[in-house]
Amino acid sequence: MRILVIATGNPGKAREISRILADLDFDIRTLKDYPPMPEPEENAETFAGNAEIKALAAANHTGELAIADDSGLVVDALDGAPGVYSSRFAGENATDEERNEKVLQLLKDIPDDQRTARFVAVAAIAEPGRIIATTEGKVEGIIAREPKGSNGFGYDPIFYVPEFGKTTAELSSEQKDAISHRGEAFRKAKEVLRSLD
Repeated sequence: MRILVIATGNPGKAREISRILADLDFDIRTLKDYPPMPEPEENAETFAGNAEIKALAAANHTGELAIADDSGLVVDALDGAPGVYSSRFAGENATDEERNEKVLQLLKDIPDDQRTARFVAVAAIAEPGRIIATTEGKVEGIIAREPKGSNGFGYDPIFYVPEFGKTTAELSSEQKDAISHRGEAFRKAKEVLRSLD
């Protein structure tokens, strides 16, 4: 059985991706199954560019097929910020709470109808030395006035999804997988992977 390495050190993200890819005929592993890998420098200007950097670094490090994603929150009233800087938006070692608080502060005077945003995710599949494919997913929403919910990470508690009337942190894991940007990107990636196994 072919090995597929999920290139993330984030346990929440690893669980979410593993659930989506579970029915593939691959031996799914994470970077924790390998000697420590130097953190690749995510210096691209796009989600796709950063996903490719991470996937290629993991494939080259492990010698296996690897999949990585780059994702973030794009807020229209902030000219697309935090965007590719989503994880570093409130500083290098900021917590999820601090990042959420920074977005809420920046939007405190913005009316509800102008708080539109989307989560964007790009998944990249690589084998040592080359990128095989990238896929993209998005989910549209609105930035809430305050954080709500505990089933999620990152910006989930402040990302309100009108069709459910809840933030993504208030959704069940199944609901979240069905609509999430990462879910969409990885379901598309799954079709690519099916053709490889």
